[in-house]
Amino acid sequence: MLRRTFLGAIAAAASVRAQSPHALGIRLGYDSYSLRAWRWNAMQHIDYAAGLKLDSVQISSLNEFESLEPAYLQKVRERAAAARLVLDGGIGSICPTSRSWNPKNGTPTEYLSAGLRTAKAVGASAMRVFMGSSADRQGATPIERHIEETVKALKSVRSLALDLGVKIGIENHSGDMQARECRDLIEEAGRDYVGCCLDTGNPMWVLEDPLLTLEILGPYAVTTHIRDSVVFEHPRGAAWQWVVLGDGIVDWRRFIGRYRQLCPNATMQLENITGRPPRVVPYLEQDFWKDFPKARAADFASFVALAKRGRPLMAPMIIADQVGRVPAEYTEALKMQQKLDLERGLDFARKTLGVGVNWRS
Repeated sequence: MLRRTFLGAIAAAASVRAQSPHALGIRLGYDSYSLRAWRWNAMQHIDYAAGLKLDSVQISSLNEFESLEPAYLQKVRERAAAARLVLDGGIGSICPTSRSWNPKNGTPTEYLSAGLRTAKAVGASAMRVFMGSSADRQGATPIERHIEETVKALKSVRSLALDLGVKIGIENHSGDMQARECRDLIEEAGRDYVGCCLDTGNPMWVLEDPLLTLEILGPYAVTTHIRDSVVFEHPRGAAWQWVVLGDGIVDWRRFIGRYRQLCPNATMQLENITGRPPRVVPYLEQDFWKDFPKARAADFASFVALAKRGRPLMAPMIIADQVGRVPAEYTEALKMQQKLDLERGLDFARKTLGVGVNWRS
């Protein structure tokens, strides 16, 4: 690429960032986990997203960078800018008491610091993190203790996050927190440097209507994981399954209307997770409620209403969570399903919801 052409691309990307989000519309991209079976690095994700004329990619793991050296990260930043792509950073669990915590990442402060510096180096203004998972609601340690430890970890890097200008987006992850708990965590840590990575699929774990989750966490969103679900009645309560955007129960036109009002600056990142079987939420069993002692009746009622009008996915799907070895052909089929499902969801977001910027030009 000629130097003047490259510099022009950099300027164009900076112009895109500087314009009002209301004038631009909601930016559209995807979380790299959507294509997890492909095992791509950051550069490969950038090239793929550019080919689809997307606006962003969330690189949600440090492992997707071939190096954390400044020279390499600068090349990643330049590749994204040339493609007019905005990058979001990402790391995993930051809670040392969570079952999801990986001690190999060092201390929470060290892990967060590495993530923040990497995010800054590639030009990201937001970095997704999470506390834990549904297992943290079932152990001997109360969920409140996990939240306290997460707040402590966040506060340890407040000065660094503010100096770098990178906001930390705590995700309402796979069953760890209900929306109100996540909101309270953000408020306790401090909204000046902590926001939310709003996930619309994970509310299924914690008996929430994604529209309710949006109302509570939308004002805090700095990045997102957008995903659709089916939910339906089951003899033990309800069952749910993640599906392609547009195939599920969420009223997306209503959702986008509120999204534009609550968090228009947050890029709409699809986190497509298909290939998993339905999961039962046994809310008709008394022991289930030990994990949710503070659940609100009105919130639960909205989830039950979803299940009552919902239905299973009546379409074929290759299931990823198979026990034992599978033929290479099966693995390749799963890879293709991930890519085709993601692209179908992106198509729905563009053509039905009118989301995205670069694809219009």
